[in-house]
Amino acid sequence: MNIYDIAEKSGVSIATVSRVLNGSDKVSEKTKEKVMKVMTEEDYTPNIFARGLSGESTRAIGVLVPDISDNYMSRAVAFIERRLHEKDHNMLLSCSGFRAKEKEDHIRMLLEERIDAMILVGSTYAGSETLSHNTYYIKKAAEKKPLFLINGDMDAENIFCTFSNDYAVSLDLTKSLIENGRKKILFLTDSESYSANKKRAGYEQALSDAGIAVSPSLMCHIRNNIEETAAYLEELRPDFDACFATDDAMAVGVLKYAMKHGIRVPEDLSIIGYNNSELALATTPELTSVDNKLEKICDDTVIRLFSVLSGNSFVPRRTSVACTVVKRGTTNY
Repeated sequence: MNIYDIAEKSGVSIATVSRVLNGSDKVSEKTKEKVMKVMTEEDYTPNIFARGLSGESTRAIGVLVPDISDNYMSRAVAFIERRLHEKDHNMLLSCSGFRAKEKEDHIRMLLEERIDAMILVGSTYAGSETLSHNTYYIKKAAEKKPLFLINGDMDAENIFCTFSNDYAVSLDLTKSLIENGRKKILFLTDSESYSANKKRAGYEQALSDAGIAVSPSLMCHIRNNIEETAAYLEELRPDFDACFATDDAMAVGVLKYAMKHGIRVPEDLSIIGYNNSELALATTPELTSVDNKLEKICDDTVIRLFSVLSGNSFVPRRTSVACTVVKRGTTNY
């Protein structure tokens, strides 16, 4: 039994059934009772996506992430789902991976589900300096539904971006390390996304301002994994007195490497992670980490989403959120 069957047995149009499901006041009480009676007799459970057949709200928001196993992504999804449920909306979650074709396919599939809007979690959807052309499908999707991008920045109609000011905090923390006497600062990242590039740019600018040459041997692209980071350092054996990692997991890998080799932290080696996750509290010493205000970003995204859906044409398309460095035991500046 589906919405078509309910419409036929009730002797009304599909649009009328959809209006009944959405509680529209455009349907008379007599017609509403007739439709509800058929639903009860047939033990019909409404499919939220069928509500979109009349062009009315489905009360469903598509949420797309590249990898739900990632700590940042899973936390963001939890925050978003909580806020959507508070607004009596459902969440449709899809995991796209990182390839452009897969991301395009998943966006298309979500749009086919007649969602009211879509939230893209992660700066990978904003492309990178070398792959910006891979975002054309996102701009095309925004022609159909409003898109909200978390932690990425795109200048396009009907796309609303909320992102951390990664450049500013990366510049400041690298400067603080230099002022504390650190000259050989290892930079670890796992991607070339919009966010990762901003972090790298802040790091490089701080070195340049201090007259320190950027060393290719101290800029490493590795997988975001504790054990793999420690193993990578074992093989590389870099000469470094500080580390700025773009995720806490990599920073913990650096700490494990230091503990194994008797390197004193923070006396001989300063370590800073990113995202201020629970991992930062699970080490000894506890990890200094950047709080990129993920919950605030998610809250802002959902607030603006409902403002757009309510018809507000003055919603800002770009919002930047300041980060803070949470100092713990792996730094002493």
